[in-house]
Amino acid sequence: MALFERDNDKFRPDLGSNALSVIAIENDFVEGTYDKLAKVYDVMFGPILHPGRLLALERMGISPGNRVLEVGVGTGINTPLYPRACRVTGIDLSASMLEKARTRVARKGLTNVRLLEMDAAHLKFPDETFDIVYAPYLVNCVSDPIGVVNEMKRVCRRGGKIVIVNHFRSMNPVLSRLDRWLSPLTVHIGFKSDLDLPGFIQQSGLRPLSIEKVMPTRLWTLVICSKD
Repeated sequence: MALFERDNDKFRPDLGSNALSVIAIENDFVEGTYDKLAKVYDVMFGPILHPGRLLALERMGISPGNRVLEVGVGTGINTPLYPRACRVTGIDLSASMLEKARTRVARKGLTNVRLLEMDAAHLKFPDETFDIVYAPYLVNCVSDPIGVVNEMKRVCRRGGKIVIVNHFRSMNPVLSRLDRWLSPLTVHIGFKSDLDLPGFIQQSGLRPLSIEKVMPTRLWTLVICSKD
């Protein structure tokens, strides 16, 4: 089954729980959803998610020659934002999204960008390949967010940065319940609205250097981590 809702009586959003969301999704559901969204993704999510993209790029502090991996490159909407002096590898599971990305990269003449079809939970790169590993609006869209982060850590070099921008369940009790209620609906447009940030940080073993809200809406959170 591609999609199911967990029994709410068994859901416990404590730090040690495996239940980071009331929703569980499988890769075929994710891939199918984004294949359908490919034609309209930039219109639906381009402007509204742009502040998070800009803040993430600013906080990365990319240096000339840095090797950057973007996990979940989608339609390649981020690719023109990177400095031309760095080397960018973008991966995605959806062939339809990658087709749009390749068209954008070719149109913009981005010779520093390569695009590959790949599962984020099974990255086909050697250990410590990249200086920065970046997941924009991804971890609440995948079937195994902890597995994806483990792969991100594996391919990031020691002293490198792991950067995540994402919507997480609100800490406000009223908004938290709304996120939980909406999650079975938002998953049909590509994401879970109720992923638990404290549990995610605890279970993934990430070491955040900073956690900040993306202004002005504060609906998204930017997490910058270092790989010790």
